[in-house]
Amino acid sequence: MQWDLYCRVVDNFGDLGVCWRLATDLASRGERVRLWVDDASALAWLAPGGAPGVVVRAWPSIGSAPPGIDTPVGDVVVAAFGCTLPDAMLAALAGASPRTVWINLEYLSAETYVERSHGLPSLQSTGAAAGATQWFYYPGYTAATGGLLRESDLAARRQSFDRATWRASVGLLPRDGERLVSLFCYDPQPALPALIEALSDVPTLLLVTPGAATRQARDLLGTGLSRGRVRGVALPWLAQPDYDHLLWASDLNCVRGEDSWVRAQWAGRPFLWQAYPQGDRVHAAKVHAFLDRSLEQAPGALATAVRAWSAAWNGLAPSPAALPDLTAWQLQSQHWRDRLWAEPDLATKLIGFVAARR
Repeated sequence: MQWDLYCRVVDNFGDLGVCWRLATDLASRGERVRLWVDDASALAWLAPGGAPGVVVRAWPSIGSAPPGIDTPVGDVVVAAFGCTLPDAMLAALAGASPRTVWINLEYLSAETYVERSHGLPSLQSTGAAAGATQWFYYPGYTAATGGLLRESDLAARRQSFDRATWRASVGLLPRDGERLVSLFCYDPQPALPALIEALSDVPTLLLVTPGAATRQARDLLGTGLSRGRVRGVALPWLAQPDYDHLLWASDLNCVRGEDSWVRAQWAGRPFLWQAYPQGDRVHAAKVHAFLDRSLEQAPGALATAVRAWSAAWNGLAPSPAALPDLTAWQLQSQHWRDRLWAEPDLATKLIGFVAARR
């Protein structure tokens, strides 16, 4: 099938990261994908080699007809994260024969409304798309949701990964006994001073991603990124496969948003997730719903410690003095990953969802 995947880059590159992973995953399964994006600049480092079967197109200007490759509109149109499609595309979509399946791909959440909302139709009664049906597709953690993005070869790549070899290949040479922690966060990250203090209990190499994380780390550690037993390395922008490698190679991962959050879960290593900060602490419900689900089988003491740090990491509570036990946390992270692996992945479920509605 021909897929038209629409993405708007708002204020970070996480939306594009998710859309690129979905596009390449679909293409690897024999689907043809056009990715329409209003700012593709990040693909220069995120996916420098492109991907077979994926064609990147500039977001159509208002009122312009979307130039087609095979057809004016694909068999499937996916509006990522509720982005509003151009009127010309909506009109083409409404008049398409055979019928185009129109998907609104929503943000990932573990909240209970996801199961209730996943797969619901919305018949458009007015506007350029009048007469067309939009389907709401919710990624999630249960069989009643749309699943999580996971490439078919991810397990094999993870199993063959050698931490020491990759670290050396990118010039990361930890000292004896040095713990590795990756840092990717929003600005501000209120608990970063407490995290650095907690990491000072043993020698730690902090692997700092570009942008907000680097700015804040330098404010705390100095321009040389070094204080006491914590030293940092400012990383370049990493392509998606190498970001996976970074997560696999680290002992603790600090991630944010959606794309890196999902990848941290597949890494099976301890992680702290910073949800996108929202006014009036609206993001608290999303954070707590995920903790309730992911820690439901964790030992009590570990669950309490991870909850405390996760709340602090999201600006919802004071920071604890010490980190959770990393050995127990590692086992729990692996257990959670294995539970997720038992569910079908997002692309598999999405292709089946579309097939049932054509």
